[in-house]
Amino acid sequence: MLNRILVTVVLSVFIALLGVGIIIPVLPVLATSLGASGFALGLITAAFSLSRGLLQPVVGNLSDRWGRKGFLVGGLFIYGLVGLLIPHAGSVGHLVMIRLFQGVGAAMIVPVAMAYASFLAPPGQEGRYMGVINIAIFCGIGCGPIAGGIVSDMWGLASVFHIMAGLCFFSFLLVMVNMPSVCPIDQRQQVGLWVNIRLMLNRRRTMGIFIARFGTVLMMVPTMAFLPVMMAQWPDSTGFQTGLVIAGRTLVNALLQYPFGWVADRCDKVLLLLIGCGCMSIAVFLIPTMTTFPTMVGIYLFLGLGEAVLWPVLGAYAAEEGRTHFGHGTMMGVFNLAMSAGVFTGALLAGMSMDSLGMRQAFFVTAGAIMLLTVMAAILIRSGEAAGEAEEQRPPSSPCG
Repeated sequence: MLNRILVTVVLSVFIALLGVGIIIPVLPVLATSLGASGFALGLITAAFSLSRGLLQPVVGNLSDRWGRKGFLVGGLFIYGLVGLLIPHAGSVGHLVMIRLFQGVGAAMIVPVAMAYASFLAPPGQEGRYMGVINIAIFCGIGCGPIAGGIVSDMWGLASVFHIMAGLCFFSFLLVMVNMPSVCPIDQRQQVGLWVNIRLMLNRRRTMGIFIARFGTVLMMVPTMAFLPVMMAQWPDSTGFQTGLVIAGRTLVNALLQYPFGWVADRCDKVLLLLIGCGCMSIAVFLIPTMTTFPTMVGIYLFLGLGEAVLWPVLGAYAAEEGRTHFGHGTMMGVFNLAMSAGVFTGALLAGMSMDSLGMRQAFFVTAGAIMLLTVMAAILIRSGEAAGEAEEQRPPSSPCG
């Protein structure tokens, strides 16, 4: 039964995020056709991030108390509706409102899916289970833009959004039919959100996990948004090459999630955290120095390797904290809020650095910020564990066992 739940969650998340990824290359085109300015394009993105970020902890906490299936099917249904509504948007304001609505659905999907995996993971296998969910997330988002570009070229913009709706409604039916009506609830965790947040703020280990999650996604905007601008300045550079660079990073990250999840379950997580973030910082620092397509592919593959080391470690940490202290849904909700805050802050940091120092220096500043925050996080996690904050389910391995 538990394996069926996990397989259903993984498939539904993959299909839903494949649908979401499909619209990535075409949504800005639609917005521009409606007269969107640069500020409006940013607002359309921010609207989604705002509603998703604010609601994730609330949904996560309620899922601990009421069960998870209802939230997951609700989020998938909202995503399907969004796919039907976007082609009928008559103005930029309509798109902003639709994206706010989509953020509500997003708050019900990924954090709840991660809470499922966290709940189902046997003690000592948290990294592997969270790695499986990460595979679904990265493969869905990574494959979606390629499919979206092909569909748009063949059948037009509206068809992309209709396919998104179809995929999300299919995931909705998959969960409705295949998921047991009585789904896991954290019976021990019936504490309100604000009580849990106060407890989180008082635990060094938990705050270290959140800081690491926040710091390691600062590079999302510069590594995604600035890359096409840099490569467009090269002679004979193509959009297809840019897509290959991004796809290579995502593919390496996805393929290595489960193996490094196994490593995270057996090795010193703080050491792995520092190694993964060190690789990421080096890659981000070197990106603006690359001047050819092969070298850019290589540095993005290295970046994907660092992410593959890192994500199962942080997911395993979050699963442990959810099991022993806060409830899986509450922990994953706040954990993902830290990610949303990091992406937003990284966008601001990169934008201000670029405007005042230049694009090249923006990467250097971001790389330094990632490493600084990671070291702070590692110190907090290690000191919290030394103080007995970690309620280990098994003897720790040093460095591997």
